[in-house]
Amino acid sequence: MKRKALAIFMVLAIVIGSLSGCNKPSDANASEAAISPTASEEKIIIKLGHVEPEDRSTHKATLEFKKYVEEQSGGKISVEIYPNGQLGGDRQMLESVALGTIQMTIPSTSVLTTYDPKFGILDMPFIFNDVDTCFKALDGDVGQTLDVILPTVGMKNFGYSYNGARSMSNNLRPINSPEDLVGIKMRVMESPVFIDLFKHLGANPTPMSFGEVFTALQQGTVDAQENSPSLVYSMKFNEVQKYYSLTNHVQGILANVINDKFFASLPADQQKIVQEGAVKFLVQKQRQLEIDDTEMFLQKLVDSGMIINEIKPENHQKFVDALKPMYEKYSKEIGQEMFDMIAKHNQ
Repeated sequence: MKRKALAIFMVLAIVIGSLSGCNKPSDANASEAAISPTASEEKIIIKLGHVEPEDRSTHKATLEFKKYVEEQSGGKISVEIYPNGQLGGDRQMLESVALGTIQMTIPSTSVLTTYDPKFGILDMPFIFNDVDTCFKALDGDVGQTLDVILPTVGMKNFGYSYNGARSMSNNLRPINSPEDLVGIKMRVMESPVFIDLFKHLGANPTPMSFGEVFTALQQGTVDAQENSPSLVYSMKFNEVQKYYSLTNHVQGILANVINDKFFASLPADQQKIVQEGAVKFLVQKQRQLEIDDTEMFLQKLVDSGMIINEIKPENHQKFVDALKPMYEKYSKEIGQEMFDMIAKHNQ
């Protein structure tokens, strides 16, 4: 009787053990499951970093992009936004996107000259008649020609947004003509075109990461910088600069880039959501926000005590004439065909 009871107990133990084994993976399998959940359980995360402050058009547009992508994907995609250079400067974040450490960033196209000098065409002074011509070129053959470069370095561009027309601020004097720039230490972006631009105007250009500019102005490491009104106000440059001269010498352009392999790994429906959201908000909505903000931020600069001057037509021509030699040099480095494309849009 005892033997029979023992046999029944052993059978029950085996059955219970096998059933529990069906519901609980082994330690090895549990570990593997934690690392590699099924596709249906995965939540896709897009880390998007940029250098802009929260009150600017670029950051506002990223918030709308985030909302759109998360809602349209039914929560399958989560967008994490890191403003104010939290993940580094433009150059560092571009490298991180290329490596796949983060998925998206919104750099100045000036930094993209690191990958190909053709991007320098967008930094050429006074190359566009106006901002509408600029957008037409970027949405057409000029943008298409530049876009094919990025996949060769592991990135894809969704389109070009607007960083405002660049003008010059400094602590020494109003800038009315190139003569006023002689000897001024001007912070410039890490772009050969910007360095040459201010050399031709007689200034002493100092390449510097954007995140270092306020402190450099405050400590007198540089005398001047050049950015759009919204950026000057948002970065509080007006607190350490007295004069702002509306030279409007370059239309500031941003790219909206994503790691190419990451984007290709998304299902087709999610690719569509991300791309449509980027074009709708990071490009189209952002452009209008930036244009709308310009007059408002100019008035804020005036109200803060900054002295603002416009450039007279005859002095504007002096800037243009001083920079003509750049066109001969860069038509060889960038390619005359890029200049010809933009010239057609200016007609």
